[in-house]
Amino acid sequence: MNLPLHTAAPPAATLDNCDREPIHIPGSIQDHGALVAFDGDGVVRYASANAEDLLGCPLVPGSVLEGLLPQAPCSAVADKVREGLMALRGEAEVPMPAELQVGSRQFDVVLHISDKLLVAEFESRRHSSAELAVFAVQAHRAMEKLRRPRAIDDLLQLATDELRALTGFDRVMAYRFRPDDSGEVVAESCIPTLDPYRGRRYPASDIPAQARRLYVVNTLRLIADVGAPVVPLLQREAGPLDLSASILRSVSPIHIEYLSNMGVAASMSVSIVINGQLWGLLACHHMQPRQVPYSVRMACDVIAQVLSSNIQSSLLRAQTERTEAAATVRSRLIADILHSDDEYAALARHAAELCTALRAEAAVVATGAKLQLVGGIQEEAAQAILEWLGSGPDDVSPDRLFHTHALPRRMEALATRAAPWCGLLALPFDRERGGWALFLRREQIETIHWGGRPEKEVRPGPLGPRLTPRGSFELWKETVRATAEPWEGVELDIAGQVLDELQRAQHARHAELNRARTQLMAVLGVESHEVVHTRNACDGRLMAERGVWPAPVVAVNEGLQGSRALG
Repeated sequence: MNLPLHTAAPPAATLDNCDREPIHIPGSIQDHGALVAFDGDGVVRYASANAEDLLGCPLVPGSVLEGLLPQAPCSAVADKVREGLMALRGEAEVPMPAELQVGSRQFDVVLHISDKLLVAEFESRRHSSAELAVFAVQAHRAMEKLRRPRAIDDLLQLATDELRALTGFDRVMAYRFRPDDSGEVVAESCIPTLDPYRGRRYPASDIPAQARRLYVVNTLRLIADVGAPVVPLLQREAGPLDLSASILRSVSPIHIEYLSNMGVAASMSVSIVINGQLWGLLACHHMQPRQVPYSVRMACDVIAQVLSSNIQSSLLRAQTERTEAAATVRSRLIADILHSDDEYAALARHAAELCTALRAEAAVVATGAKLQLVGGIQEEAAQAILEWLGSGPDDVSPDRLFHTHALPRRMEALATRAAPWCGLLALPFDRERGGWALFLRREQIETIHWGGRPEKEVRPGPLGPRLTPRGSFELWKETVRATAEPWEGVELDIAGQVLDELQRAQHARHAELNRARTQLMAVLGVESHEVVHTRNACDGRLMAERGVWPAPVVAVNEGLQGSRALG
């Protein structure tokens, strides 16, 4: 008996509602194709409800592929699946995508392995081979353009232009993630009738954690028709099939509602992955349903990989230049410390250079009663920050780097005195005397252009009462105060390296002082023994010359004299 995958009860309305939705196991696919999952013996374990109608072969859970071979469509399907079954048994590699003709219908056949099953997807093809050849030439030209070194913003703008020309979407956006996981549209290509989204920001909650994971695992995602009904998977298994790598996986109802609120009828996203992390997205929207051919999507995926590689190279070059410049400053600082045996004086001399390396606007070097200010910070502000650090906040350690870009929120009682400084990098360089090297950034009052008010509402939705996607994406402005530009990873690395070098130099000097002290004590010990011995000898000669003897010696002499008298 074929059992459709049951639907879980909707989650309660909480702030992480979306994060709990199991979007990788929806139990259904989009309707522009069919899906069948086989075990190693060729037995069907899962099949979409439309598989038999689309493929002309009774592929239902429990049926055996080899037993269906006499039927012509089943034989054609078996030819595409057989090598994949060998791969499932470890006897071959998973084959490349292939074409399948079933009557008047054409399909792209894409295979992958999931849950120890071979998942075969049959996506309907609506373009001829000749039409797809034109797309291939166009994609090759786009790749050649993107291989040339350019500024990152220029690369992203070029990518949006080329993807829109290649796919025909109404809007293509380059979406870059920020340190707080919100995203900003930094480049865009769209038709003139659409409201431009460039410069708008979207909250981290728009792309929940499990969706981010899938964007890394499966780097291209097409939703061909937002309004189309889903096709359930039929199964005899107790658990759902993992569709993380599926090209036909159906869409979260929450995301469908989100896109519908934007007026989007079809979408495609291509991940920009750098060092295994989701750095950004190329997000494509169309106001009507649109199915981009599989081969064109794969070309878009390769374009995104070329883009990612070029961005990574650009970021690495910039980071290398900054790291090398900082290393030069660090070497001069440590040489100065080792020569002068004075961390405070050396840090004070090199504070301006370190400010430049860290892109800080001011610096404070303090130890005991000494205080050196660089970059326009007032003494009162410096003292307030030092007072707060000395009060022992929970996450401030005398051995570790501390950083924040929202200092007033941490030291509320002293915030007024510390104004306008909001960004802090604090390096504890002398634990015994409370030595700190502080690098600071001023408040950056920022006006954020949100793509709609970022908060969600609790209201009835397709899954019952819950937090629902916002219904308006009109520009909504927010002014953010009491923060500075966040410290970048390269700046934290540079500061951490400076702190490590300072601590190593300090430990080396302490070890040298301990060795010198030990040697001095040893020398003093020998000298003390020699002085006592010499003094005793001198005292003995002097007493002999004067005929004066210490009491024990007198007693012995008297004893000897008495012995002679008795004798």
